[in-house]
Amino acid sequence: MREIYRHTLLGILLISISAVLYFVHYLIFHDSGLIMIYLVSDIAFIPLEVFLVTLVIERFLKEREKKSLLSKLNMVIGAFFSEVGSKMLSMLAQADPEVNILREHLLTDNAWSDDSIKTLKKFLVKHEFNVDMTAEQLEELRIFIISKRNFLLRLLENPNLLEHASFSEMLWSVFHLSDELGNRQSLLRINEVDRLHLCNDNRRAYQYLLMEWLDYMKHLNKNYPFLFSFALRTNPFATETRVEISE
Repeated sequence: MREIYRHTLLGILLISISAVLYFVHYLIFHDSGLIMIYLVSDIAFIPLEVFLVTLVIERFLKEREKKSLLSKLNMVIGAFFSEVGSKMLSMLAQADPEVNILREHLLTDNAWSDDSIKTLKKFLVKHEFNVDMTAEQLEELRIFIISKRNFLLRLLENPNLLEHASFSEMLWSVFHLSDELGNRQSLLRINEVDRLHLCNDNRRAYQYLLMEWLDYMKHLNKNYPFLFSFALRTNPFATETRVEISE
């Protein structure tokens, strides 16, 4: 209400100033016709001015701001995969009975072209994700994800992540999994019902992680070839990874 009152006062003040200036113009030149010409021409220019400001300049500024924000978000996403995501994908992939189907798409020479990624995403939408972890594998994942809990909490404190809906969804699925695993003392003697429940949580996180990882790899391939090279050498779906470069 107070904001409307301020805007109303500002509008009255600006109109009053304009009226006074036009009156002064009349006192000096005694030409009301000239005043009407200027007034009509100024009013006629208003739609064009609105178009230029709101539809052209404002849109350009928003696009520029969006690109800057996405660049910062990709840095956060890169930190996530470097610290947590790639290792988690590797652990989950090892428990995927159909991982070889994914490897056929992810370990080929042209896997990272725009067309290949688009085709793979369409395939993944229909793909039945499955993660069948043993008690030992679940315990290994529990230890790992607990060690990264503070890092995950710091990511959730980043307000810019709200602008990236799919990454936020993925992060929540990982955080939920960390809650499930972190609140169990040990998983080495887990019962079958609880194991299947955790495998379902793993399946959800696995699906989200893979989709975001594809977008991240696509971003690196286009913008940061040196980072993309390292990401390829540490591909979580590779049966063997080697960081060192050889001839």
